[in-house]
Amino acid sequence: MDVFEALYTTRAMRRVKPDPIPEEVQRSLLDAAVRAPSGGNAQNWRFLLVDSPEIKAKLGPLYRDGLQQLWDGHYKDLRDSSDPQARKVQASAQHLADHFESYPLMLFAFAKDDPTGGSIFPSVWSAQLAARAHGVGSALTSILSIFYPKQTLGVLGVPSGQGWRLACTVTFGYPLGRWDVAPRRPAHEVSYRNRWDEPVGFEIDRPLWRPSP
Repeated sequence: MDVFEALYTTRAMRRVKPDPIPEEVQRSLLDAAVRAPSGGNAQNWRFLLVDSPEIKAKLGPLYRDGLQQLWDGHYKDLRDSSDPQARKVQASAQHLADHFESYPLMLFAFAKDDPTGGSIFPSVWSAQLAARAHGVGSALTSILSIFYPKQTLGVLGVPSGQGWRLACTVTFGYPLGRWDVAPRRPAHEVSYRNRWDEPVGFEIDRPLWRPSP
């Protein structure tokens, strides 16, 4: 797959089929993850794949409760918005929570001595790009790491006292929807040059990569 196709179309895919992810795909996404840049080449990361219905059944209620706390707090305005795009975003996020146990594969990413996430998140993104190359959709979420980190580590059997921190969870599955370039504000509207609020010097009115007709 062309690298720009992967970069431009690896959007969050939360509506997926329950079909299992083949082992060769799982091997590919983990191998891609460990090839990512690592600060000081420390490689202080661990990746835990979950496909056990029992494990997912224990984590699902925690995830749904965490999302509900977001709806009642930080995302209250989004929850109450009548804007069609906001309602679409809310429905997508809620879908992941409501169907948490049905995702065929999850990746739990852990980091140590990586306070900024500068190593763990590039590795996770590499796994997501590898999944995209195999036609597998993914969605990254940090709800469990924010609201229930200790409980999640307990469910997953992560040893305590060793400094491992849950960075995020990624769901994987073959998408029900279609791949496409995500609509975003143009880059020149959110980018500057040399000083804050100084124009970047060019405009990008449309995505620079589009699928061939």
